[in-house]
This record gives sequence, C-alpha cells and structure tokens, in this order.
Amino acid sequence: MSRMTPFASPLLLGFDSMEKTLERLAKGNDGYPPYNIERIRSGSESEPERLRITLAVAGFSEGELDVTTEENQLVIRGRQVEQTDRDYLYRGIAARQFQRVFVLADGMQVAQAWLKNGLLSVDLTRPEPVRVVRKINISVSQ
Repeated sequence: MSRMTPFASPLLLGFDSMEKTLERLAKGNDGYPPYNIERIRSGSESEPERLRITLAVAGFSEGELDVTTEENQLVIRGRQVEQTDRDYLYRGIAARQFQRVFVLADGMQVAQAWLKNGLLSVDLTRPEPVRVVRKINISVSQ
C-alpha cells in the first residue's frame, strides 16, 4: 500500500520540494528556542505589511547567531562555544545549539535582523506582487 500525501493530487504540479520541506520541518521541531510572530501594521498604505519573528536567545552573542535565507526558507542558527576554562559548581544553563527554520511565502524578503536584550528580531516584508497575465498561443497541428 503506497502512502498518499496531500501533494499527490494531479492538480498540485511542481510542489515536490514543498512537501520535502514540510516533512523536514515536522521532524526537527523541538520547541527551542521559543519565538513569537507578530504582524506590524504600517502607518501608510504605500508601505508593505511587515512580519516580525522574535526568538528568545539569551546567552548568545551576535557572533554565535546566524540568519540566512535558503531558497524559500529563513534559517536561524545558534552555536555557542563551549568554554573549557571555567570550573562550574552547578551548570543549569547549557551551551546548546539550535536551528529554527521558517518557510517563507513567495516574495517574502528579510528586511533586517537585530539582537537586543537577549531577543533576536527578524523583520520580513512582502512587497505587493506584480500581477502578470500572459497570453499563451495555441498552435494547430494537422
């Protein structure tokens, strides 16, 4: 018996990479670090709507964080360097690595990212898409 996926419909052509992305996201979601996603409403109609993703990354410096876009994904990684010169009596704050992946809709762009008070904020914008209608000529073969 073969596995039926939502993307197996003959009406959804070319969504193979999206299905693989969703499978990868479902496997690697452990809840760390916690995050918020909020909508930032602009004051004027000419500015595009913004989204802000804020991650709680206390203990990470700017150099230990990496924000990249890969294809249609926003990837945020944190890698703390283990400090071997310290002699801990108790260690409750782990030097933990993480990777958070957010799938971006077509046209979404990263506007800026900043770190303040242990919170990493990433602003995303979606410019108004240009509507393109293209006429496809039909050739007649005999």
